[in-house]
Amino acid sequence: MPSNASPFATPFAAPFAASGDTADKALDRDAFHEALLAKGDYYHIHHPYQVDMAEGRATPEQIRGWVANRFYYQINIPLKDAALLANCPDASARRRWIQRLLDHDGHADDGGIEAWLALGEAVGLSREALWSQEHVLPGVRFAVDAYVNFVRRADWREGAISSLTELFAPQAHRSRLDTWPTHYPWIDPAGYAYFRKRLGEARRDVDHGLELALELCTTQATQQRALDILQFKLDVLWSMLDAMTLAYQLDRAPYHTVTDKRVYHRGLA
Repeated sequence: MPSNASPFATPFAAPFAASGDTADKALDRDAFHEALLAKGDYYHIHHPYQVDMAEGRATPEQIRGWVANRFYYQINIPLKDAALLANCPDASARRRWIQRLLDHDGHADDGGIEAWLALGEAVGLSREALWSQEHVLPGVRFAVDAYVNFVRRADWREGAISSLTELFAPQAHRSRLDTWPTHYPWIDPAGYAYFRKRLGEARRDVDHGLELALELCTTQATQQRALDILQFKLDVLWSMLDAMTLAYQLDRAPYHTVTDKRVYHRGLA
């Protein structure tokens, strides 16, 4: 791939087929694993907005803003996983991956989306407000939509690798469980069920995602592509928090110079 090419300009199958890429240029399995883990330095848990929440400096408005905007991400995860399944010709891979979709949608009222609605209620948001998407900032919407659209268009293996931010998710969930009850006693503890639920699920998903990445990425080209895809997903998560920082910490919500109303769109049919 030319050095100036977009990291998403060619199908994932192309690096696999590149005859000029020899094995001796590739990282060994352990070194590639370490390269993936090193991307954790850019995980959104290090964003100042997340740091403020973890250290007790967030206001109720900032907590509610994060919960409401993150809900848009939560409801799009099953759509992303359904798109990946639609692109995947491997039945055995589909049978394993479908559990992620079920984790979020649930079988009735036991899924991740339901648990996030409970978190919303715990911080003082109504279910109606969350479902209406009235709080979803354009920057958050665009970032999440970019992620879903990437997975829809990508080879399913690229889509799977984009989920490897799960490598770092247990740390984020554990941090919230450890710090929020002390810093924010006004939050109903019943709302923390989502974080407890995801601790186990995320570790299981990490094992599957890593297994795929380490088996598939055995050349320099596929390893670099995987690292680029993982960075793209990290960019998505970081950009979501940048939008929230402007709106809830710097008082620069969209169109703030011309109106205090939420005139930004809620999605196009």
